[in-house]
Amino acid sequence: MKVSVIVTTYNRPEALKKVIVALFSQTRRPDEILVADDGSGPETRELIAELGQKAGPPLCHVWQEDQGFRAARIRNLGILSSKGDYLILLDGDCIPTRFFVADHLDLAEKGYFFQGKRALVNQKIVDGFDFRDTVSFARLFRLSLSGGISNAHHIVRIPFFPCSRNRKISGTRSCNMGFFKKDVEAVNGFNHEFTAWGREDSEFAVRLFKYGLKRKEHPFMAVCYHLWHRENKAVCLEKNEILLEQALASPAWRCERGLEDLKGLSPEMRDGPAGSGEDCKSG
Repeated sequence: MKVSVIVTTYNRPEALKKVIVALFSQTRRPDEILVADDGSGPETRELIAELGQKAGPPLCHVWQEDQGFRAARIRNLGILSSKGDYLILLDGDCIPTRFFVADHLDLAEKGYFFQGKRALVNQKIVDGFDFRDTVSFARLFRLSLSGGISNAHHIVRIPFFPCSRNRKISGTRSCNMGFFKKDVEAVNGFNHEFTAWGREDSEFAVRLFKYGLKRKEHPFMAVCYHLWHRENKAVCLEKNEILLEQALASPAWRCERGLEDLKGLSPEMRDGPAGSGEDCKSG
């Protein structure tokens, strides 16, 4: 089974480099890595070009113009550009452990999407933290004891621990999520009506549930380390809450504006202006 990792980013090349280095260092490398870039400047493009010269899986840069927070659309562009049967979504500030891809594939199961967990790397150690820290349990344990890592129970890898299966919406985060490509195509991907931070992941999960999937979780496998950053401002959260409520109330599992919006467009049109998010940019 071919696997594509889609890494969402926006103007944080120093964190993105740590994530890509970790993906190059997997026990089971992905078949491709797609950087889904929501309008970053030239530093990110230059970084990807540099890393693309190194030995590793194919590295693709999928970019759209910066018109505010349009994570739903750029994820869909990454999904549309991917060649894998199984897709893993990862944020560009979340460093995966070396077993991350292998764990996702071990946990992949028809009829489910997988919701991964994250440990939180706090502000005081974020600058120096990288993939090498995730390899050493002793190092992670010391950092946890000193308050450098929160959600520290996830640092232990226990493959034989049982999974949970549920239909929970809370805790849905596309910063670490896996699903079969055919399933995300069936629900038309993420909803482009979301043009600000908040609830777009939950709305996506609601439609996956309506389609018939369940959510699968494992607290000690497929973990990533989320690098500290300032909290996003919920600029247009009221609008997004309404979109979520509409999805909950509707029997439909397909959104009206999603992957289908992008099919048939030339690369230039895909990357250019589409929709509006200027007034809802996350801070």
